[in-house]
Amino acid sequence: MLTVNCRGKLLLLDTPVVMGILNATPDSFYEGHLDKGLEGIVGIATKMIAEGAAILDVGGQSTRPGSERIEAEEELERVLPVVEALHQKFPGTIISIDTYHSKVALAAVRAGAHIVNDISSGMMDKNMIAAVASLKNVPYVCMHMKGTPATMQKEAVYEDLLKELLDFFILKMEECRLAGIHDVIIDP
Repeated sequence: MLTVNCRGKLLLLDTPVVMGILNATPDSFYEGHLDKGLEGIVGIATKMIAEGAAILDVGGQSTRPGSERIEAEEELERVLPVVEALHQKFPGTIISIDTYHSKVALAAVRAGAHIVNDISSGMMDKNMIAAVASLKNVPYVCMHMKGTPATMQKEAVYEDLLKELLDFFILKMEECRLAGIHDVIIDP
């Protein structure tokens, strides 16, 4: 039986698990939900849960190819009200925060998030892995990306894709283990 401890909630991974994506951004490559307001986002989350989502992933910064970075403070303004509302409305549902800012990750977990989902694997904020390690039973989703969202399409050149991905994740898994993160999910 494969499980991940999400702040005391065990997520069973023996079968596929559906994650609903909530974009609290005005500029997502997928339908943004920020323009629907907090009540609208909660309504979308209600529908996602009814359709089988076990995890709600909240992102406040577009990471579409070519997107520009926003500061952590602006991202916090977008995601914290959403995380708080979802945590209150759906106490049994696992909430993931999609961020590469350690400050946002820490605040979102304090507000009710259970998982930190980082597209940069700590490459865009050198404090991220230590920040997640400081949290109790918070899994870390470690994703591979070359460059930044603004440059990743140009930098996605590999001599040996599988070897480079494997080498990257071996290093990241060891970094997370040494920092004290017990549950790491890789997203190649």
